[in-house]
Amino acid sequence: MTSEYHEVKTVADLASEPAEYREAITKIVISHTVNELYGAQVFDEPAIALAPTPYAKWLTCRIAMEEYHHHVRFKALADDLQVPPEATDPKQKRPLSIFGFPMKSWPEFCVIKMLADLAEILQVEDLLHCSFVPLRNIGRVTMPEEKFHAAFGKDFCTELCKTEEGRAAVQRAIDDYAPYLPKFFGAAGSKNNETYRKYALKARRNEQMREDFLSRARSVVESLGLRFPEIAEA
Repeated sequence: MTSEYHEVKTVADLASEPAEYREAITKIVISHTVNELYGAQVFDEPAIALAPTPYAKWLTCRIAMEEYHHHVRFKALADDLQVPPEATDPKQKRPLSIFGFPMKSWPEFCVIKMLADLAEILQVEDLLHCSFVPLRNIGRVTMPEEKFHAAFGKDFCTELCKTEEGRAAVQRAIDDYAPYLPKFFGAAGSKNNETYRKYALKARRNEQMREDFLSRARSVVESLGLRFPEIAEA
């Protein structure tokens, strides 16, 4: 069960909080710092070359810029928390498995934005109400951008689906990428998640977030007249 926990307004205020709380904050910040950077490097920046028109390239450049900026925001907080630089280096801290997908095409990138950024929206939803105000503030400025990225993915998938070839390519990309997504939310019964909920850093269990995501993802895909594959939830 999620507890109600008092607001912790600044990094300086962490000094009077339990060590378990400080460690939980650090883990969350490290994860976001690493994965925002790695995602921009392996998906968003390479997609600029894949984009088929100047307009698509322009929007993809904007997405890459914003994703790098997400990293910069979390990295600044990590620095304030005195997190060692190596802890936020994707070469030393393993990124999430969703970034292991070998993206090679524009339809794949559009599907990644439509689905992976929807998954990120769910994560940021919890940050918006978390007890650590600096994280809450990052969530508030990040959420509109995450919503834009997910909408970008859906809009371009919709455009691709106007042709049979494009429709087939989007469906293939969904089938190929969807199995990577459930692990994004972590394991059921996670001890870390239990701690996050104890201190009101997250509101939901991993399995609740995963179920919510799969429901939303299925709705988005089916709204395009496509099929969301049956996949193991974790």
